[in-house]
Amino acid sequence: MDKQQKTKLIQLGLFILTLVTTTFAGAEWTIGKFLVLGMTWDDFLFGFQFSIPFLLILTVHEFGHYFTAKYHKISVTLPYYIPMWFGFLGIPTIGTMGAFIRIKENIASRIKYFDVGVSGPIAGFVVAVACLIYGFQTLPPTEYIYEVHPEYEVFGEDFESKMQGLDTLILKKDLNPDRLTYETLRDTIDTSIPGSISFGDNILMYLGRTYLAPDDRYVPSSRELMHYPILLAAYLAFFFTALNLLPIGQLDGGHVLFGLFGAKRHALISRVLFTIFLFYAGMGWVTTADLTNTSIESLGSFLLSIGIYLFVVYSCAYSVFKEKRDRLLYATIMFTLQFFIASVFKVEGYTGWLLFSLLIGRFIGVDHPPVIDNRPLTTGRIVLGWVALIIFILSFSPQPLIVDGF
Repeated sequence: MDKQQKTKLIQLGLFILTLVTTTFAGAEWTIGKFLVLGMTWDDFLFGFQFSIPFLLILTVHEFGHYFTAKYHKISVTLPYYIPMWFGFLGIPTIGTMGAFIRIKENIASRIKYFDVGVSGPIAGFVVAVACLIYGFQTLPPTEYIYEVHPEYEVFGEDFESKMQGLDTLILKKDLNPDRLTYETLRDTIDTSIPGSISFGDNILMYLGRTYLAPDDRYVPSSRELMHYPILLAAYLAFFFTALNLLPIGQLDGGHVLFGLFGAKRHALISRVLFTIFLFYAGMGWVTTADLTNTSIESLGSFLLSIGIYLFVVYSCAYSVFKEKRDRLLYATIMFTLQFFIASVFKVEGYTGWLLFSLLIGRFIGVDHPPVIDNRPLTTGRIVLGWVALIIFILSFSPQPLIVDGF
């Protein structure tokens, strides 16, 4: 077996393993059963309703890049899938960290960079929209959710407004869902219990929920979306599409930005957008509300939070500024403005984006590699580039995953 055959065998093995892990993840999210907590073979098979559409979208995305690279005679590998699953620990995941193709040579053309960058997200987006339409057009009746949550049935069709936080409550009080009565729930439900997971909206999910569902009674709330595998696959696909199309650095959206505006404007726009993204991510990390307790321990915790945050922003600015003093000044100014705005206007961002900001600022970078052939895009490509940016806006969710009470 030569090296090329070994590589293809590894790629096939990674795909099969990712199919298995995403199927486990699908069963965990949609049915709520983990391998270590009673998952059956039928439950695992049900997980294919999530893994197949989700991996189909991911695969179409990657092969969009692959075939475009091949069209331009760029040396490129087949996709490497990245399995990631912690269900054996009782921790929910989506079963994968995505996939990537490896380009084995420098791309010397602005047009080629654009074509390779834009093709994947648009190809995957088309399939994701098809899944969205199918998912909303084929919503099961309310009885479906009773199979997942039998405790909901005691409230009838109005269960959504009465069940917030119930999953956590049942676990905390060690209640048996099959034996719950209306009186038990009425006396014990606390809607402020933390731990309830919901998915933040984006424009596409809003449009689907509003205009595609044949019966509004069957439309799941953001808290119950996880139990609808095809819709969950579409939502996650939009989430990853938006991440890829962020017009920053060397992300797919960065390639689109580079193609549309060239190197100099890309450098400026990428830095501005990265700063806005990072500013929103860290908004509300610490505010004056954290100083209500004047004890030494509270003050120490407050100062520690500030120190950690300044270090994170300083690290994020690694590719924005070359000089250490500039990065420190950048972090200090950003924190000061965030602290003032969040404290006075009670505005909060989404700290979950800080990790991705760190990944971009410290490792991926906000700049784009230079090219030899800097010819501008054709009119058709310019239109396609703006379509890609519109797709980013439609797919982006400011708060993609919300854990109530945290």
